[in-house]
Amino acid sequence: MTENPEIGIGLTTCGYRTNCHDVGAGDAVMLLHGSGAGVSGWANWRGLMPELAKNLRVIVPDLIGFGYTETPDDFAFRFMDSWVDQMLGVLDALGIERTHIVGNSFGGAVALWMAHRAPERTGRLVLMGPGGWPAKVGPELAALWAYKPSVDAMREAMSVMAHNQALVTEELVEMRYRATLREGAQEMFERVFPRPHQRWLDAQALPIAALQGITNEVLLIHGRDDRVVPPDVSWNLHQHLPNSQLHVISRCGHWTMMEHPKRFRQLVENFLGEERD
Repeated sequence: MTENPEIGIGLTTCGYRTNCHDVGAGDAVMLLHGSGAGVSGWANWRGLMPELAKNLRVIVPDLIGFGYTETPDDFAFRFMDSWVDQMLGVLDALGIERTHIVGNSFGGAVALWMAHRAPERTGRLVLMGPGGWPAKVGPELAALWAYKPSVDAMREAMSVMAHNQALVTEELVEMRYRATLREGAQEMFERVFPRPHQRWLDAQALPIAALQGITNEVLLIHGRDDRVVPPDVSWNLHQHLPNSQLHVISRCGHWTMMEHPKRFRQLVENFLGEERD
């Protein structure tokens, strides 16, 4: 039987088990995935994990409600506290006092909330196509959160993510589609973001005063052609995060780390390396 690469170690966090990958050694960096159907930490970050692990300790959890983390039947999602509490629980379980964070989309919003709530536990932040600023749910995001399992629906969801449609291979579509067929996976996905969807996007946004109080060094990376999270979200965050910089990449959609993997990795490595210089 082939081992499932999406499954790492199980950590006890907040009364349930979190699926987490822990690779490499050195300063810790936590990679947080987005909110698409069939997503997991490994699915989002499988290309970046081994590269960063050459010099860093890389922590890649599945957020509760996603992937292979065990979500109790009676679990009540609290935006955004459920995920902040879980990530702090991951750090506690691994004996990590402080971590840098790389957050993709919804994971970027979680990273901002972690820095707001627990600044002593967070280092530098890389936010890629992040939530965290007020925006309207557009048709693309609405379609993603309203996903119902089928190969065609998953192909459409993956197509929305990328500017370069050559990345939307049948292998990728099949992998993500099959992930949504796991027992209970679709039901759980619908529990996280029930209609109306706008309230969940609103809940990700931090007040301006909270953003202005985040003193972490922040690198915002956004695809110019992102159809899921408008690039002006990162621009607005940049206006209020006092120690931020913004990098916009042309011919790039919502998947910066997959569409421009070398450029994305170099930006992340250079930015995290500044602290050690």
